[in-house]
Amino acid sequence: MSSTDKQYDAAVRTCRAIFLQKTRDYGTSWRVLRTISIADQLYIKARRIRTLQEAGSGKVGEDKAGEFRAMVNYGVIGLIQLSIEPGAAEELTVDEACSYYDDKVALARATMTAKNHDYGEAWREMSQESFADLILMKLLRIRQIVANDGKTLVSEGIDSNYIDIINYSLFALILIDEGKHTQ
Repeated sequence: MSSTDKQYDAAVRTCRAIFLQKTRDYGTSWRVLRTISIADQLYIKARRIRTLQEAGSGKVGEDKAGEFRAMVNYGVIGLIQLSIEPGAAEELTVDEACSYYDDKVALARATMTAKNHDYGEAWREMSQESFADLILMKLLRIRQIVANDGKTLVSEGIDSNYIDIINYSLFALILIDEGKHTQ
């Protein structure tokens, strides 16, 4: 297993643990969120990271790493919501929610592995600012796709944008952990 795979899996374990704890605390209250609401929640997190990057500090206790973890989890929630039929039960058991989580992370990981092969781990040379900017761009794309009633002519769908957001956030967490980016 490569270093990237191990680091990726370690970052996912931390995000999954938070997701599991919050699911035990709140249930699956996030099931009421529509695609635009998830995109807006992700947007808030990405904008906060950008503000922290530009200002250097914030007044709320959550650091950039915490916000990137939250974006991983909201990205996974977005993928879960896209895969569950409208009208399905809003409440999932902890085991069901975690099973969905693991399936969606596996999809994101497979995408990361394929792109890493093709791009040669170029993300390791990227700045944290670029990850925030790319995530914001992906969110603007999701908003436009929602405005187009989910239709695209030649572009990726909402799910692909969520996958990229998850992976960019995990890459940022890996680089933060390596000390290449400040928290």
